[in-house]
Amino acid sequence: MSLDPATVRRIARLARIHLDEAEVPRLQDELNSILGWIEQLNELDVADIAPLTGPAQMALKMREDRVTDGGIREAILANAPDRAGEFFVVPKVVE
Repeated sequence: MSLDPATVRRIARLARIHLDEAEVPRLQDELNSILGWIEQLNELDVADIAPLTGPAQMALKMREDRVTDGGIREAILANAPDRAGEFFVVPKVVE
């Protein structure tokens, strides 16, 4: 598969990348090289290769769902630089 300059400009526009006209041929060559590597990978026969194992295939250990850090509100709020009652006070960031 080979990309033409119009397709390269469209990809740049979709990716919101400013592209000067002088950069189009260079980017076209780079994208065509990447697509060539992908075509080489597609030629490999991987039918007899088992997929890599990862955390998705592992069963997670289950534990009882219970609160272990509750009841220490005052200790947590003692670290606040400023507080209002039971809440942290932070600077306003949205106007």
